[in-house]
Amino acid sequence: MNSEENDKEIKELLKRAIAPAKHTELRRDLWPQMLRKLEEQPTAIGAVPWFDWALAAILGAVLVLFPSSIPALLYHL
Repeated sequence: MNSEENDKEIKELLKRAIAPAKHTELRRDLWPQMLRKLEEQPTAIGAVPWFDWALAAILGAVLVLFPSSIPALLYHL
């Protein structure tokens, strides 16, 4: 069997195995929902999760204890 016949057979198998996409249109506009979600999110400092503060504290401690790691950190930024 040559490659053209093989390609045609694979195409036919794929067409039978994968149904064509139906209803690709969105049922509604998502932009108003996105705007509401953005308005709901608080922007105050108290809104920062505790684990972000923990990571910042760990990073500060590492930089104080190992000052030679500062150039490596700056390099990766």
